Amino acid sequence: MEKWRCKPCGYIYDPAVGDEAGDIKPGVKFEDLSEDWVCPLCGAPKEDFEKVQ
Repeated sequence: MEKWRCKPCGYIYDPAVGDEAGDIKPGVKFEDLSEDWVCPLCGAPKEDFEKVQ
């Protein structure tokens, strides 16, 4: 699964880990996160993330 980086703060969303702070279980793809999901570190919106190459 693809990882995504928050451009403002560098947080990496890894689907294999999920987002414990946001109650997102491991295995949830970035594309499947709700549109109102935000970075757990800085609060940036989903559109401020970029795919990690």
